Amino acid sequence: MIRVLVVEDQPVLRAGFVAILEAEPDLSVVGQAGDGATAVELAASLAPDVVVMDIRMPGMDGLTATRLLTARPDAPAVVVLTTFDLDAYVYEALRAGAAGYLLKDAEPEELLAAVRLVAGGEAMLAPTVTRRLIATFADGGPPPGPEAEATLAGLTSREREVFVLLASGLSNAELAEQLGVGVGTVKTHVNAVLTKLGVRDRVRATILAYDLGVVRAKGRPG
Repeated sequence: MIRVLVVEDQPVLRAGFVAILEAEPDLSVVGQAGDGATAVELAASLAPDVVVMDIRMPGMDGLTATRLLTARPDAPAVVVLTTFDLDAYVYEALRAGAAGYLLKDAEPEELLAAVRLVAGGEAMLAPTVTRRLIATFADGGPPPGPEAEATLAGLTSREREVFVLLASGLSNAELAEQLGVGVGTVKTHVNAVLTKLGVRDRVRATILAYDLGVVRAKGRPG
């Protein structure tokens, strides 16, 4: 059973999210909050596996709450669910430690998939967010320098290629097609890249690629 805490300041929306989640046999809503401060308090006592988090709320906002929650040793996975389809919010949410970012107009199936994925240690971004993230945040970044080379030193040439491609938003199936190998082989390479770079998922790998200048404008390799 995946334990979920729902954080949303609008009661009607909160009730809707709770109803969607509670209808699933493997999901249990263990708590609800209308602001970030309450969410942080409840998470300490309820120990949810996943927190579905709004961004704009009275008092403590969702980004601050996410930062506090993900800093804990027993941190829950956070899925940010918001009406704000803005790049600045996306990047700040990921920086704060969110494992997922969905818009509130997403289909119920997308929310359910996100909760299950992040509970299993994966990450999920809304498809439109993924495409824009690649095109926007690396725009004008510096070329890879000594820091990037030092970080990437432990990767094989194929793993470097996989790193750039996954940071450009390609799925495992697309990676397999691009590289001319099977999906199983791609999964092995991706796991090796994440382990060697010391990041827990593809979202963190993508952010690292931006920081290092490995991926630049429109997802072109650096």
